[in-house]
Amino acid sequence: MLEKVRNAFKVKDIRKRLIYTFIVLIIVRIGSQLPIPGVSREFFQEWFSKQASALNFFNAMTGGSFTKMSIFALSITPYITSSIIIQLLTIAIPKLEEMQKDGEDGRKKIVEFTRYLTIGLSIIESAALAIGFGNQNLLEDGIGFTSVTVMIVSLTAGSAILMWLGEQITEKGIGNGISIILMFNIVSGMPEDFGNLYETFVKGATGTTNGLIAAVIIIAIVLAMIVFIIVLQDAIRKIPVQYAKKLQGRKMVGGQVSHIPLKVNTAGVIPVIFASSLLSLPIVISQFAGISPASGKGASFWQKVLKVCNQSDWCNFKNFGEFKYTLGLLVYIAMVIFFAYFYTNITFNPVEVSANLKKAGGFVPGIRPGKPTTDYLNNVLNKIIFIGAVGLTIIAVVPIFCSGAFKANIGFGGTSLIIVVGVVLETIKQIESQMLVRNYKGFLND
Repeated sequence: MLEKVRNAFKVKDIRKRLIYTFIVLIIVRIGSQLPIPGVSREFFQEWFSKQASALNFFNAMTGGSFTKMSIFALSITPYITSSIIIQLLTIAIPKLEEMQKDGEDGRKKIVEFTRYLTIGLSIIESAALAIGFGNQNLLEDGIGFTSVTVMIVSLTAGSAILMWLGEQITEKGIGNGISIILMFNIVSGMPEDFGNLYETFVKGATGTTNGLIAAVIIIAIVLAMIVFIIVLQDAIRKIPVQYAKKLQGRKMVGGQVSHIPLKVNTAGVIPVIFASSLLSLPIVISQFAGISPASGKGASFWQKVLKVCNQSDWCNFKNFGEFKYTLGLLVYIAMVIFFAYFYTNITFNPVEVSANLKKAGGFVPGIRPGKPTTDYLNNVLNKIIFIGAVGLTIIAVVPIFCSGAFKANIGFGGTSLIIVVGVVLETIKQIESQMLVRNYKGFLND
């Protein structure tokens, strides 16, 4: 990998793109430190430290901007949500589907709709945060019109600026601008998390040997998860496709052998994000209402439900009274598997793939065109979706188990690692493709 980086810096155009991307990321981190006017950051950080870990994932996605209540506190999450919504609507609304198939002009219109929806979601989310924090006395001037308006404008503007910076990285940088900003936010919080692990399990261990063993175990778990994520992200199931020979003029054309690549992890990180968001939603709403998870005789039914939804209360083996809330982990696993099937089924259409193959004169060897091909693709897809969902579940559950059983207090989880590793792999491929294009251009010019 180091050799690839050195080769990339030798190419002038790619070197400029890398430097441009680096400068933009510095601007992102500077903006993450700029506070929103009228917000009591000290009181807010104290409030956040008392809350359940439902907000930890969101804080990791924002690179710590949320706890600091900076102008980038919303980060690019509104844009990600908008992109997912537009993608889902493309399947449901025929006009959007036509736009997507209408070449570059159609895609530009969809991008424009995504931008408008991002601004709308940013306004809604910032308004909810402003009102909720105002009710919690976290705004210096109280819940007044001016303080709420300033917070809404600041958060919305910050989200819009990040969206624009991401697009600039895509156009003038190394590509995948939004993903790179998201990855950079997550990575920026990892040193603190690893520092917490060191203080708790290595430095705080009784004896040098125990500390060394703890360090080796931590490194082994992290490396094993990274390798497992790389294998899961790159794993594909190749379905062979044979194209029939046909006579064109005096020549026989066709007869090529190709394949349909189906990723094992077809839905990516979306199922884990959906499952985590749905389980976190009741906790977030309850925190703004002043209700926190609790157990015991004095706890209400709703407070016990919140403990079931709270990931920090899972895998607690102290006693059965606490361990029973691990029921939420089973619900979480079921939701990940469900959303893996749900998201893949609405983004990959075997009927359409089968029809396109038939039009192009292609067929799967041993399978008749038409409905038999559709049934075959559905059968293969269902199997690899399950394998991918199980892999996602393992990656998501390991940090949760370590946190509950061993009190490993970390802000990032399996979802964050999947995002980081996936973006790094995709960025390397982008750089390699740009270097390959340059080599082709040089060969043609010569």
